[in-house]
Amino acid sequence: MISPNEQQVLLRQTARQVAQEKVLPRAGEIDRSNEYPWDLVELFAKYGFLGLKVPEEYGGNPGTAVDLCIVLEEISKASYACAAPVQGQAIGGIVLSDWGSDEQRRRYLPEVASGARMVALAITEPEVGSDATKVRTRASKTGDHYVVNGTKCFISSGSIAGAYVLFASTDPSKRAAGLSTFFIERNTPGLKIGKIDEKMGSHGIPTAELIFEDAVVPEECLLGKEGDGLNIIVKSLGKSRVLTAARAVGLAQGALDYALQYALQRVQSGGPIAHLQGIQFMLADMATAAEAARCLTYEAAHLGDIGSPEASRVSSMAKYFAADAAMQVTTDAVQVLGGHGYMKDHPVERMMRDAKATQVVEGTNQIQRRLVARSLIDEAKRRNS
Repeated sequence: MISPNEQQVLLRQTARQVAQEKVLPRAGEIDRSNEYPWDLVELFAKYGFLGLKVPEEYGGNPGTAVDLCIVLEEISKASYACAAPVQGQAIGGIVLSDWGSDEQRRRYLPEVASGARMVALAITEPEVGSDATKVRTRASKTGDHYVVNGTKCFISSGSIAGAYVLFASTDPSKRAAGLSTFFIERNTPGLKIGKIDEKMGSHGIPTAELIFEDAVVPEECLLGKEGDGLNIIVKSLGKSRVLTAARAVGLAQGALDYALQYALQRVQSGGPIAHLQGIQFMLADMATAAEAARCLTYEAAHLGDIGSPEASRVSSMAKYFAADAAMQVTTDAVQVLGGHGYMKDHPVERMMRDAKATQVVEGTNQIQRRLVARSLIDEAKRRNS
């Protein structure tokens, strides 16, 4: 894994302290109550975590993808769900900084950095999942505005967000080339919040349906140009996947840390279960999986920071590998605790439920494998031509 610089060492120390002192004591309560952690959002804004992808001139605390992974990993050790606002604001900052107009940047980026306006990605639809080119939400140009009709579902933070990065078709005849992206406010006429989903895990971060019925979206809400939508979403998701990987690494490490401490304290057969070979083998496998995922994740983040052409492929690798590692490690953590691990008295059952989300969001792990394979095949064909 790349060596952190002095600033990143200090960033990790700060993020770890915030996570252990402020997030960890709230993690179980947030999971049980399913209440959005507004107090922690304010805290993250105070420490500059929400502005890590917002330029300094707009009130941000600009950092690298590696910086973001450090913060997300440390928060996710305490609570996977509570890291969601940091990731969401990062993607909002990236989209606006890279594609927004001067007016959009001036108006929204300070609010992104401060947490005054939380951002959600509105891509998935009831019949459109990993293949975003098939979206049916339609944005028809009428004079100086667009009329939007369609439904989005499984939108993380959908019911509490103050703005949405909306993915819609402005010209269905052009298929993928007719897709466009908009940055719209929550109070957009014709936009309403639909069903709030009941999820297995990631409690506290609501997942909601967004319904557009003749919603009026001013033309100045368009990001880039008409037809830029697929490019914007592909690049944004490519950057977001490595952040999901970092959250998965945090989950895995948090579960390992807890299981190890439990194994040192739990006495069976005359001594701590940590001295039993079967438990030792499990702990070794858990640590190896977490460390391998960490190395791949930070390599992907670094490649993205330097603009490497391999960044997208390695980001997909990191996402699915870290997600699978998180699922394995959290499941094994429950096993190490035995019956106690299955009870809500201990956090590992929450971690296991949260880990499942990492295998599904930001493009399923199966889709990531497909992207990696296509990239390898295309590269081989170029070499052979």
